[in-house]
This record gives sequence, structure tokens and C-alpha cells, in this order.
Amino acid sequence: MTTALSRNWEHAVVTGGAGFVGSHLCAALLDAGAAVTCVDDFSTGRPENIAPLLEQPGFTLVQADVAEELRIKRPPDLVLHFASPASPADYLRLPLHTLETGSLGTRNALELAHSCGARFVLASTSEVYGDPLQNPQDERYWGNVNPVGPRSVYDEAKRFGEALTTAHADAQGTDTCIVRLFNTYGPRMRGHDGRAVPTFVRQALAGEPLTVTGDGRQTRSLCYVDDTVRGILAAAAHGMRGPVNIGNPTEITMLDLARLVVELAECSSEIRYIERPVDDPAVRCPDITLARDKLGWDPQVRAEEGLRRTIAWFREAGTEE
Repeated sequence: MTTALSRNWEHAVVTGGAGFVGSHLCAALLDAGAAVTCVDDFSTGRPENIAPLLEQPGFTLVQADVAEELRIKRPPDLVLHFASPASPADYLRLPLHTLETGSLGTRNALELAHSCGARFVLASTSEVYGDPLQNPQDERYWGNVNPVGPRSVYDEAKRFGEALTTAHADAQGTDTCIVRLFNTYGPRMRGHDGRAVPTFVRQALAGEPLTVTGDGRQTRSLCYVDDTVRGILAAAAHGMRGPVNIGNPTEITMLDLARLVVELAECSSEIRYIERPVDDPAVRCPDITLARDKLGWDPQVRAEEGLRRTIAWFREAGTEE
């Protein structure tokens, strides 16, 4: 199924636009004919992610911390708030920055959208469901989150961002949308960011053992970045408030993922089991009925193909930071 919904944006602001998903969003919007202002402080985003865009007409880079200020010269008609450390390695290293970006940064992005009459899209996450007691997770599920655990700086920043976005829409009439992203992967991920796909790919290409946490039976649902970007832009164009899950409803265990990466990378790496992180979710799988029914959206790229593309990108780009 392909997404039939579209909208011609004139000027989009993408916070966190030099990050993994943000940079793909910037490129997709430019390809669709929109002018794009990328805002990033490069705390986790990388200049090389947007280097090919710098010479394109209509692309502007603003280096700034969205929690401190968000000054944009040209009024946007779309604001996509994607600024936030998103990997465990990053939000554990930058706990206060993560919370400030999710709170003050979300407020600043909302105020920009409201003042310009722009559509606002918040990048939330499946982490708002915590270690879920319901599987798959639909948007009505309230979650099972530890508010003081090691993952809480990210989980609660996103949950607060959702609450603030909802309150802004109710109190100020801001045109908002919340998208909850599930386990997106693909080119431009960082090899040492702590997430499973880049970690396994980096280890496989280096001939190292693949480190599977716990017994490897915990599941994730992998959505290739091109599919995620299509879903985000479909939600933006639709006018829905959400929240709406954007992810792949096909689960895979971490052990099976590791074995698949070894196979696709054509390496001889072994599997090594390590301690499982605190509050690591046992399952993660989206119910995407809402996205299918309202947006006509479904992920198109199968895990094998997406991982082949990702491995090929890492072979060419390298696996170091």
C-alpha cells in the first residue's frame, strides 16, 4: 500500500535536522520542492549528514540549541520537532540536555509554529509505552514506564512533550500532530550509538562477536528510515492530531536479528551474550491500524532488504564516529 496523501509545503523547519531521521526528512522535503531550514546544535547530529544538502537551493542551516532559542527569519508553514538525543548512549550521556530539549525545546518549537500558523509535528517514540504489558501497542495504551529509571530522561521527556503539544493545541488552537516512531534504522546511523542495528552491523563488519543482551528473546520492530519518513510526512499532510504509531508491525528477536546481520554481512562473527540493561523492554511492536486506515500508510521495505542497504552504507562510510 502506498501513501496517497500529499501536501505542498513552502517552508519547513526541521529541528534536529542533522540527526539520523531529521536529515532524511530534510532531504525528502527538498526533493518535494519545499524550502528547508535545518536547526541543530550538533550535540548528537552530524555535519556530514547534511553536507550534500548545503549547496541545494532552499536549504538553510541554523546552528542553535532549540531549548535556548529558535529564531527563524522566514515564517514556516511546517515545523517538525525532531531535536533530541535518541539513542541510549546519547541520552545517558546527556540527561539534562535530553529533558530540556523535550520540554523547553518543544515549547519553543510549538510557539514558532503557533506564531506563524504552521502545522506542527512532534517526533515522539515507542518509548512512551515503556516496558509494555500490552503487545502489540496501540495508541490508546498508556504504557508502563519507570519515571526514575535510567531510561526515564528520554521516556519522560517525550511523554511531557506529548502532553505539552496536546495542551498547546487545546489552549492555543495550534495545528499539531504527534507521531510515535518505532525502532527506525538505516543509513546515517552512528556505529557506536548503542542501538541494536548499528551495533550489530559495526561488530559484524569488524569481525567481532555480536553482543546480544540477556537471552536475546526480547523483541523489536524494525522500520526502514524511508518508510518512517513517508509515514511522518503523511501524518503531517493529513491534518490528524494523533498520536499515531509509525513503525513496522513485524517483530524480530534480538538473537534472530544478530543472526540475520551475520548472514547478510557474510561474516563469521559469533554471538556473545552480555548483561541486559535496566528497564530494557521485553517486547516492542506497533499496532498500525490507525496509520493504515487514516493515512493509507504501510511499511514497504522488508528487514532483509533494509539491512542489506544499511550494511552496504556502513561498508562505504565506515563504522567509527
